[in-house]
Amino acid sequence: MLRRKFLKSGLITSAFLGMSQHLGQSKPESVCPYGKLVPDPEGLLNLPKGFSYQVISRLGNRMSDGYKVPGQFDGMAAFQSRENPDHLVLVRNHEIGIQFLHLGPFDNNAFLPSEIDRSLSYDPGRIGFPQFVGGTTNIVYNTKTKQVEKEFLSLLGTDRNCAGGVTPRETWITCEEPIDTQSELGVHHGYCFEVSPTEQMGLQKPEPITAMGRFRHEAIAVDPQSHYVYLTEDRHEGALYRFRPIDPHNYHRGGVLEALVVKEHRTFDTRNWQAPLMSLQKPYTYDWVELTEPESPKDDLRFQAADKGGAIFARAEGCWCDGDKIWFACTNGGPTKQAQLFYLNTKQQTLHLFLQPEGDDLLTNADNLTVAPNSDVFICEDRASGAGPSKLQVVSAKGACYTLAENALNSSELAGACFSPDGRTLFLNIQTPGYTVAINGPWPWLG
Repeated sequence: MLRRKFLKSGLITSAFLGMSQHLGQSKPESVCPYGKLVPDPEGLLNLPKGFSYQVISRLGNRMSDGYKVPGQFDGMAAFQSRENPDHLVLVRNHEIGIQFLHLGPFDNNAFLPSEIDRSLSYDPGRIGFPQFVGGTTNIVYNTKTKQVEKEFLSLLGTDRNCAGGVTPRETWITCEEPIDTQSELGVHHGYCFEVSPTEQMGLQKPEPITAMGRFRHEAIAVDPQSHYVYLTEDRHEGALYRFRPIDPHNYHRGGVLEALVVKEHRTFDTRNWQAPLMSLQKPYTYDWVELTEPESPKDDLRFQAADKGGAIFARAEGCWCDGDKIWFACTNGGPTKQAQLFYLNTKQQTLHLFLQPEGDDLLTNADNLTVAPNSDVFICEDRASGAGPSKLQVVSAKGACYTLAENALNSSELAGACFSPDGRTLFLNIQTPGYTVAINGPWPWLG
């Protein structure tokens, strides 16, 4: 429901002109194409009438490789299987830090099982230090039978794999978001890793993409035309990065890491915390400045960026490419520190603040996001502040806002929203205690 304070000072721009007569009014039928949410009798996920969900994975269940489904479900993507046309492969992140060691995949998570080759864990631990158990799992889902065919560990030994993104060559980049990128265990964390959406069971060799920088990564999006990689940083004073690879088919060959600079304003503070420095819907032209120490031994990459005029963002999180637009969300941007939604127009080289709710329930603590086949932006909430249940919010291409799903189980965040390649199924995670669901319903793009 659109509300009175959605656009600051009553500003209505072209993206919202079609909905202007409904600002501040209760007109849900004119905004949400699916109707109100219906309470789930199972107490897990509230959806509109006509929609249904199926739980396809749970924390602690035994997987096909004999290990347990690890916890802290987070970013995720769905790929068409290369081995079977009836199968999808979901690659799912597990945001497990060392403090959540007990949520790892093993019966005893203090030590790496003897049957696993130590070279297949990025940080397998050593005498006096426990192993890291963050990483990814692959889920093979049969679209005909609606059943999981296989589930297994695909990446191991990383720290707090939060979000990530898909590449044009149909692989998943998983991003580490460590609390502190400085390693006390002899292995540095804060990198990106590439994971194949294969059905072949087994761990993939973890190789950090060092040229993409070492910082508190959140998500990435790749422009399929330029092959440039856009990266977000989950810091209160973070930067927005771009990686220009030498070889778009092999990120390990290196490239150039840059930070976004707003041309009109040096070190532009987009957060709008103290004053409304950045206006809604106004296009700001941008450029990029090269960063010479991408591995950031002092964990100061964002400060390197700011010193060179880089713009400042408030905990930039989910990121997704849709044509000429790179969408990204900031969890606690805006005067009320509620959320912001931005996009880059890569063709016009402009930055836009598209949405900034203030005191409304339209969007709170935006996190992972994805873009639907009709260009609607689906945004997962992480209401860590306890401001009601986390929801899956949608901002339509026409500027309307509505809620598609609501966590009816607990106060945990929703995460990992992603569509199947044919757009028929939406996959979603409830991070804690750990559920992955497949959602089906009358999507408007299906006719």
